[in-house]
Amino acid sequence: MEARNANIGDRVRSFFLGAAAKSKEERRLVRKLDFFILTYCCFSYFFNFLDRAAFANAYVAGLREALNMSGHDYNNVLSVTTAGMAVGQLPHGIIIQKIAPRIWFPSMVVVWAGLTMVSAAAKTVTQLCVIRFFLGLTEASTYAGTIYIIGAWYKPEEISKRTALFTASGQVGTMFAGVMMAAIHRGMRGMAGLQGWQWVFLIDGIITLPIAVFGFLYFPDIPDSTKAKYLSEDEKKLAISRLPPISEDGHNIMPLSLIKRVFFTPMFWILFFWSPVCASTEAFPLQNTFLLWLKYYNDRFTQTQINTYPLGVQAVGIVANMLAAWHMDATGQRVPMAILACLLQVVVGAMLLVRSLPFAGTFFAYYLAGSAYMVNPLIFGWANIILQRTGDDAVRSVTLYSMNIGSMVLWTFWGIVFYSAADAPYWKKGSIALIVCCAVMFGYIWLVHYLDKHTMKKYGNRSHEDDERFATELDIAAKEGSEGQVTAKELGPDVRPETNER
Repeated sequence: MEARNANIGDRVRSFFLGAAAKSKEERRLVRKLDFFILTYCCFSYFFNFLDRAAFANAYVAGLREALNMSGHDYNNVLSVTTAGMAVGQLPHGIIIQKIAPRIWFPSMVVVWAGLTMVSAAAKTVTQLCVIRFFLGLTEASTYAGTIYIIGAWYKPEEISKRTALFTASGQVGTMFAGVMMAAIHRGMRGMAGLQGWQWVFLIDGIITLPIAVFGFLYFPDIPDSTKAKYLSEDEKKLAISRLPPISEDGHNIMPLSLIKRVFFTPMFWILFFWSPVCASTEAFPLQNTFLLWLKYYNDRFTQTQINTYPLGVQAVGIVANMLAAWHMDATGQRVPMAILACLLQVVVGAMLLVRSLPFAGTFFAYYLAGSAYMVNPLIFGWANIILQRTGDDAVRSVTLYSMNIGSMVLWTFWGIVFYSAADAPYWKKGSIALIVCCAVMFGYIWLVHYLDKHTMKKYGNRSHEDDERFATELDIAAKEGSEGQVTAKELGPDVRPETNER
């Protein structure tokens, strides 16, 4: 029975995180990394998205009336929050090269938890915009920072599923916000003289704080500077040996050097523009248009239904995330999933372009739009692997954060122009824009595919076969050790079969 349960557990873990490493030592290391890194990163992103979704739910459950907000005010608050996130990206990317992530990331969580609670005290739209700008500034540390950390610890074939699992935690946060908002709207409205939407912000901030404490205590930083007590010295060496070595300037953030290494290379600009092109395909779910559509027909739907029906969009996103990641890690191919993402969103755009689409068709289109959530882990996971080969950690960090800037800048105006709440329930311009952006993304896929092949040829890339050769060499060394030759332990984790990788 225990063996059967262990086998089931291994299969579940394999589905969500990929196949186990070949050696016992590496499997133990990866399990530790998964627990301490993914626990912190997934929960911090969960609360990050919980806050974003809480604002949308609060808007349709009393915030709009309390602050006398118009449809454009809703989009303006979203845009101001996005502007804060855009402004914060590059500073975060540079700061974590000098300040330990175990200090910086949890500190940002504490600040944004406080700002979330302060949102409950807003009396005007202007006050809310100021609060949300600084909240976006601190939340900017989370997404690209986690992608950077994943690329610092995990091999290429381990990245996609962990990126997808991390991203899915954001969708779970959005789903939980809907459930929480519905419960608070029913049970806490008027308690202590506060409205339900105010309680959402207060509770959201309070429950965020414990994950910051966890981060301060257990987050492992990066392999070459980790002080994690739960990792032995051998495990730290093994962690470093698993990935291409960091170059001499890998953590150099001197302005002239960093500017030259980042902004004067085609790689940066290809990846920078890749992000907003792909992010535009996530417009319908990210702009909460389904929620606004339901609110428009509030004579047909209860407040509980308005808060909970959009949860299906996030559920579709989670499934799409994991299935796409499973395919990418299993095959090493990302182009098929990128093309599939384009095609699915073309269907969404075409359906929602029909003004007289029946309710059943509209529900189907909005739920299918959730599949767009596979795009972000796809592009950031792919970029992480490409950048990882260079061995330049500072460039990788700045590039990943800059990619996020590209998408953040897009959302400062994209929602207002194409997906304004005032246009509910029909976003004709948005549907057309989605179809056009999918066509652009389809062409861009091949440019990134070329970049992938080019960097693989230039820097090299360890494959599954290389790992098997390494495991075989260790086994041979161990056998020879019993005959007085060098042992596997003496060989050390830093030695592996020669390849043309870096």
